[in-house]
Amino acid sequence: MSALFQKVIRANEFYVFLVIVAVCLLIQVRSGQFFTANNLVDLANAMVVPGLFAIGAFLVIVSGGIDVSFPALASLAVYAVTRFLVDSHYEGGILLPFAMVIGLGALLGAFNGLFTSRLAVPSLIITLGTANVFSGVMQGALSSVQIAKIPPAMAEFGRSSLFVATNPVSGLTSSMPVSFLILVVVAAIVFFLLRFTMFGRGIFAIGGDESAASRAGFNVRRTKFWLYVIVGVIAAVAGLIRTCGMGQMHPTNLLGMEMMVIAAVVLGGTAITGGTGSLTGVMLGTLLIVIVQNSMILLGIPTFWQQFSLGLLIIVGTGISALQIARSGNGLRAVLR
Repeated sequence: MSALFQKVIRANEFYVFLVIVAVCLLIQVRSGQFFTANNLVDLANAMVVPGLFAIGAFLVIVSGGIDVSFPALASLAVYAVTRFLVDSHYEGGILLPFAMVIGLGALLGAFNGLFTSRLAVPSLIITLGTANVFSGVMQGALSSVQIAKIPPAMAEFGRSSLFVATNPVSGLTSSMPVSFLILVVVAAIVFFLLRFTMFGRGIFAIGGDESAASRAGFNVRRTKFWLYVIVGVIAAVAGLIRTCGMGQMHPTNLLGMEMMVIAAVVLGGTAITGGTGSLTGVMLGTLLIVIVQNSMILLGIPTFWQQFSLGLLIIVGTGISALQIARSGNGLRAVLR
């Protein structure tokens, strides 16, 4: 028990959990509304898209890279599919939109994977470039505009819910979206992939030391390539869920989320240089960011102070990561690799 206790209190996830508890209690004391059923459901709903993005960003960061293109990738994939379906007057089910988005997300992810696996250039630089390519294609070649009316199946999926929670005091209701199950399923699949497959072990090995991973027999190029394909699929699915939930396609709605998502991953204990991290920490870090963004309104805090708090969390998260790296003796090891 003593060894287990020592292991728990040394884990970064434990302290993130304590911060979450403290923030939740503070909001509850000040507002009396945090632990109401509808607010908790709203938080779960707000976690779906950032949570999926965070899982993808986690996979890249733990492999020693940084991907900032996933919002632009998701926007391009979903816009292209939605525009095609709208122009074709599609009246079918939701499976085809998901299949098309997954296929296009995999293709765009492969575009990232091809460059990151073949070129000795930092992944941050490559994905900065591909993010602009994706945005340029969407805004230039596709002449992107807001699509106010999406296919019926997509709108219906966005409205579908597992259950409805009601606030007994105010009477406000909130629906738990079916898409929350997608977050749970994706998290479970990625957990299995990282924990029980050689591909998952290769991701951690590459993040720890790419040269050592290659000497140990891991195919570094192939692992990186398929990693970015998987991340592209996850990002595209997240983008489709956001579009369905909004009931319209706004081509720039997802852009700019990369810093928030990376902050959530780092806050959860993932080393910015790669090699260490956990999905539990990623989910806790995402939850903390979502609470700051969505629940501080219960305290009547102005928007600019919410942005200040988010910026502070980013600084604290990267500071903790830098401290962990310094203590581990890795120094300034190729952060941008």
